[in-house]
Amino acid sequence: VQLQAYGGGLVQAGGYLRLSCAVSGRTINNYTMGWFRQAPGKEREFVAAIEWTGRRKYYSDSVKGRFTCSRDNAENTVYLQMNSLKPEDTAIYFCAVHNKPYIWSHKYEAAWYDSWGQGTLVTVSS
Repeated sequence: VQLQAYGGGLVQAGGYLRLSCAVSGRTINNYTMGWFRQAPGKEREFVAAIEWTGRRKYYSDSVKGRFTCSRDNAENTVYLQMNSLKPEDTAIYFCAVHNKPYIWSHKYEAAWYDSWGQGTLVTVSS
């Protein structure tokens, strides 16, 4: 399974970016997908998760109301729309596939995701 995250870049505070994560080697139709991020000197943290149908979504408190996760199962791709970006959103953003199909629990726990992309860097300037 390969995950390719892209769409990161440099943006001013208050701006927006849309990240994409294209998955190959496994259909994601039946899997919860997650977004995590890791800032310099910090541990990886959960950002958002989207259930396999796209109907249920879950966000960390730090991004709730600003970020929106979506998916296109036909394209085997998930997205993260990031609005009202803040300097503290600066990090490498990773997408991941949950390790079991049809599981919505443990959606915010990195240990329950078994396939990860290489990450895309988001830098928000003040």
